[in-house]
Amino acid sequence: MNVLYLNGPVQNGPFTIAERPGKAVGIRAADALNTLLEAGPALHLWNTATLAGDLRHRDAPDRGTVGRHEREERAIAAKYAPDVAPAGGVLTDTAPAVAALALGMTERLLQDGVLTLTPVTVHLCTRCGHMTGTVPHTCRACGHQGSRSLTRRLLVWDRPTGTPVLARDDVHAHRAKPPGHLLTIAQNVPDRLVLSRTRDHGISLAPLGLEGMVLDPRVGVHTAVLAAAAQHGAERPVMTVTENAAANVAAYGALFRRHDGTRLRYALHGRIPYDDTAALQRLCEVHRVSPAQREQFLAWFLPLCSLHIRAGITTAQLPALLKFWRRAHLARPDTPRSDDLAELRCRVAAGDMRWVMDVTTLSRAIPEHPATHGFTEKPEGAS
Repeated sequence: MNVLYLNGPVQNGPFTIAERPGKAVGIRAADALNTLLEAGPALHLWNTATLAGDLRHRDAPDRGTVGRHEREERAIAAKYAPDVAPAGGVLTDTAPAVAALALGMTERLLQDGVLTLTPVTVHLCTRCGHMTGTVPHTCRACGHQGSRSLTRRLLVWDRPTGTPVLARDDVHAHRAKPPGHLLTIAQNVPDRLVLSRTRDHGISLAPLGLEGMVLDPRVGVHTAVLAAAAQHGAERPVMTVTENAAANVAAYGALFRRHDGTRLRYALHGRIPYDDTAALQRLCEVHRVSPAQREQFLAWFLPLCSLHIRAGITTAQLPALLKFWRRAHLARPDTPRSDDLAELRCRVAAGDMRWVMDVTTLSRAIPEHPATHGFTEKPEGAS
């Protein structure tokens, strides 16, 4: 099958998964699907090339002793329980393997004339020098409103008119149509896309002659997935991502979803109302759902459900889903038949998630022990 699910790199902000479990939906779904495929543990991917990260580092009192790279590593490590790292490890969008792959792909696209280094008139903040864009607006780096125009070389993709940036077969979904509005929103981008940015941290474009500039982070999230797939030996990586995130990054990754026979696709998932699960405790008591089963419901079943209910799970749906989960858990066979598991793996590899709402099939898929994925869990009774 050679399919590997990988999470769309999560922005490495100042939070823990215990505080914001919704950030880990893509990671948890990918881990669960890879386990069913017997693909082994995959890397957890993190997005560190962010303007917000630049600002946090600039304002940090220990900036003189802690470098940006080390700060990002510390923040990622804090997402997980002490002394418990993900089995497959972690990979950031600026790791050496990712940077080497991204620069190699960019150089090839330049040689082929698909990308160009073109003089473009842009606006720079008069206070901090941040490139605010091709039209003047308030600087996102320092908040200053003043800017000056300057013509400088940038890495650009001038798309031929009508060139799609996202097609139906870019979405990994068996017999399920990708949302039409997603294809429309993703296509709503300028014909000229600028792929170089001013950032303190990222994949440096200095080797291409663009000093002080980095590759657009929306490209980096795709090359991170390709690099992770290469390390795993998978030729069919699938990125778990929300519709909104896919719409935001698809155009910038359009040229970076294929490399040396490997093709990246998106697996769309909806959001989970983790902030509205207080009533679940009472429901668990009524239906005699143990704490371990409740944790597995939240961390394993709901992320898988989100790949089927792509519009997002609502709070009102949680009681029915919990009852369904309980039924499936009670129906678990002592030893699932090998041909049943083989059929399930084929459906998972094909992106068919309808099985999640079939109680018999789901009962055969439930792992013996709840998966915590190395994340710090919220203390009992915490809101």
